[in-house]
Amino acid sequence: MTQVQTLTPQKGWALTAAVMALLIWSGVGPEDRLTWLMEVIWVLVGVPLLIATYQRYPLTRLLYVLIALHCALLIVGGHYTYAKVPLGMWVQDAFDLTRNHYDRLGHFAQGFVPAILARELLLRNTALKPGGWLFYLVVAAALSFSAFFEMIEWWAALVWGADADAFLATQGDVWDTQWDMFMAMVGAVLAQLMLARWHDRQLFALGK
Repeated sequence: MTQVQTLTPQKGWALTAAVMALLIWSGVGPEDRLTWLMEVIWVLVGVPLLIATYQRYPLTRLLYVLIALHCALLIVGGHYTYAKVPLGMWVQDAFDLTRNHYDRLGHFAQGFVPAILARELLLRNTALKPGGWLFYLVVAAALSFSAFFEMIEWWAALVWGADADAFLATQGDVWDTQWDMFMAMVGAVLAQLMLARWHDRQLFALGK
């Protein structure tokens, strides 16, 4: 199996170091410590898992980079809380929006990145081939992950009450849950439309 289309160990460690440096920064004086922990817990679990599986089950270079970018979104959102991320506030002011839409970007990524992960796992571990069924199942997988995350938000609200408001990031929008899942679906669809051929080439180089 060639590693042409996965990360070299040096680049892998460099990418990991960048994510860890951002994580350390975010943990210094976050806006809300509980929100920070609930956002970055995925990073704290995911990064060690990727390191542990690198030798026996390397992922494509594309997927590693997408996961790192997703980690960065979570880490920044955890530091400021999604409603107060400066970039989102700047966009809100510039376009006279009613809310900070950084969380919409986060939920778009919640569909975009898991879609490529699901696509890679399905193509490498099942008899599925690129086509309609694969496209549908990848979108379904991304939506199921998004729905599970919405249930986590619900459970957090039940357990912590008002202390979980920053984590929920509804910003007064009664349709926030539906918007979140819609953005994840859009992300999953666009990820496949934009990246499928690129992804297929890297999978082929890995020996799929």
